[in-house]
Amino acid sequence: MSSKLKLYDTARRETSEFVPIVSGKASIYVCGATVQAAPHVGHIRSGVNFDILRRWLVASGLETTFIRNVTDIDDKILHKAIHEEAPWWAVAMKYERAFSDAYRALNVLPPTYEPRATGHITQMIELMEKLIANGSAYAPGNGDVYLEVRKLKRYLTLSNQKLDDLQSAGDAEDTSKRDPRDFALWKAAKPGEPSWPTPWGAGRPGWHLECSAMAAAYLGDEFDIHGGGLDLVFPHHENEIAQSESAGQKFARRWMHNAWVTTSGEKMSKSLGNSLLVMEVLKRVRGVELRWYLGSAHYRSMLEFSFEALDESATAFRRIENFLIRVKESGAEITKVIHPAFADAMNDDLAVPQALALISEWLRAGNSALSAGESALEQASAIRGALDILGCDPFDPNYGLGAKNLDAAVDGLIALLLEQREAARVRKDFAAADAIRDRIIALGINIEDTPSGPRWSVNG
Repeated sequence: MSSKLKLYDTARRETSEFVPIVSGKASIYVCGATVQAAPHVGHIRSGVNFDILRRWLVASGLETTFIRNVTDIDDKILHKAIHEEAPWWAVAMKYERAFSDAYRALNVLPPTYEPRATGHITQMIELMEKLIANGSAYAPGNGDVYLEVRKLKRYLTLSNQKLDDLQSAGDAEDTSKRDPRDFALWKAAKPGEPSWPTPWGAGRPGWHLECSAMAAAYLGDEFDIHGGGLDLVFPHHENEIAQSESAGQKFARRWMHNAWVTTSGEKMSKSLGNSLLVMEVLKRVRGVELRWYLGSAHYRSMLEFSFEALDESATAFRRIENFLIRVKESGAEITKVIHPAFADAMNDDLAVPQALALISEWLRAGNSALSAGESALEQASAIRGALDILGCDPFDPNYGLGAKNLDAAVDGLIALLLEQREAARVRKDFAAADAIRDRIIALGINIEDTPSGPRWSVNG
């Protein structure tokens, strides 16, 4: 590569060279989903952002172990189970599959390992035993276990807060706590709720404990990168650090956080009523187009979602796709080339917007070359190499123009024809517009013009 990889570290609040703990290898733990509902596009942005990081680490020659957990036991899951009148484990599995479907639709590579919280209760108990033994945690005798925050030396360094400024933890009404800000490692069993036996009584794990135990189980006492959404910095990631370091682990060497997807300036969440389910959005655009849109902003920048912006982004991607199709149809074999300028952009803390500007330059040059009857293979290969890292290679058989997904190719080509028809109508070339429409209909495809744009369906 033409430059060294530099990544931002939330803890140090600076960008620095990424030097893995083990030469030639990279280890990453990313907080995955709490599977209590179907994913919206805000959830899936994290998957896209860290998938791009992973792909770039691999392209940089690093053997990468990527862990993304599943929180399958949580207050929200239990509440949803009551609402749906279903067992908690059935609810968790239902929405875990929904997340897997969404990841797959957006070509997010499956993690190296995807541990579930309920599969690692033993490791959690062992971690609590260690924390109680060294005086960092305590069990007041009612089945709960707490971490004593006043004893922590480096607490809140990730979020840069002061302990005395914190409000009480969510379970502050529990008078068995030594300090209202102590947080639960383990919650005593309640009637009708799932529980597991421990030396301190039956109960279930606290959210923060799960990730500390699973990260150590799969990556050891120290690993390269811990990632997640910006909203996890406090309290989740602060409490992970507190637990793991109190147990004598070095834990994560670098912290990376992706910013939110917002609507009308507010973080996308179900509580605001503005969530957009991935599978609903995919009725409007293809997976590759939604991924292109979600990955277009820098991972540390907020992404303001709108359907207008999504449609514009999808149209831009189709232009790139159409160019590659034209080059391939000319008989050229398009390889994947990592251009030095693209490498420089990605090595600068994954500067995707800069990379997209390069793709636009190559697209303009390539189209000019084709118009002049010249070869555009150099530009096409650079574009395809970049798209591969961004997870948007049109020829990727997972969802592109490969033989495994002909539907995606048909969808893209028809969308391109409809775009050309609309352009003809705008310039009042109605003869050309009608000719395009007639050709589409002759292929057995129906077209319906609606206020939100043309829709098509196969003539049954």
